[in-house]
Amino acid sequence: MLLMNSYRKMTRLYDNHNHSQFSFDGKKASVESSARAAVSAGLAGLCFTDHCDFYVPPMKASHEDLVPEQFDIAAQQAEIDRVRCLIPEIEIFKGIEIGLEERSRESIRKLLAENEFDEVLASVHYLDDTDPFWGGYYQGKDWKTAYGHYLETIYREMTWLTDFDIIGHFDYVARYAPYPECSIFYRDFPDIFDSILGYLADNGKALEINTKTYQDYSGRTPVLDKDILLRFRELGGEAVSLGSDSHFPERVGDKFRLYSEFIKACGFKYTAHFSRRKLILETI
Repeated sequence: MLLMNSYRKMTRLYDNHNHSQFSFDGKKASVESSARAAVSAGLAGLCFTDHCDFYVPPMKASHEDLVPEQFDIAAQQAEIDRVRCLIPEIEIFKGIEIGLEERSRESIRKLLAENEFDEVLASVHYLDDTDPFWGGYYQGKDWKTAYGHYLETIYREMTWLTDFDIIGHFDYVARYAPYPECSIFYRDFPDIFDSILGYLADNGKALEINTKTYQDYSGRTPVLDKDILLRFRELGGEAVSLGSDSHFPERVGDKFRLYSEFIKACGFKYTAHFSRRKLILETI
């Protein structure tokens, strides 16, 4: 599928997944401090995708005293405007990480209809009234059931929503899992991956490579399966985005050079980012 071919000759890397002081868990990462970190890291731009989950499972409340995880969109965008003027040497985009959850569908539709963003990042944090971060999701499930159900939930909710730009951290569920199997491989879930990747390719959506996943988690280090990217390319996918999922300035752009080369080695010519909901492809 031919996508928008607006790109530049030089390699320019964009971090499409960052959290600021407006996210419930981003208090140590202000818009300004993260933008300055992005400049120091040599990035061309970054997008602030603060958390918006309308439904938070009750089991999470037993660990954290949280209200529904939404943010003040007007205040976030005003702060981005201020920092754009303060730090003009980098592009800063206005985004949202919308938490996909079946009971939140009406609220999600309403929010997206009433607000303008550069980028909508869609992801799954909570499912089956549980939170994988706190471990409840894995109880009573083997690794294949847990990972497969998470992928199936992503597919169900993203094909319902349609109004998004990037599907975020498809392997989030592997980060906090208790199993020896700490990575998600195409070979184990070919059918659901074909459904997810085919939908993204056919509709000009981007697949996120979330570099936060590929680090040590209590002695377990998930890896990115190249076969997932190869299959995405086979199905016609062109748009692959990089996201650090940063909640601290020092993680902005983490491992981007490494994973941009990984993407290139899988046959992709570009990395993707969005401006005013329009896809922009940057030559690697």
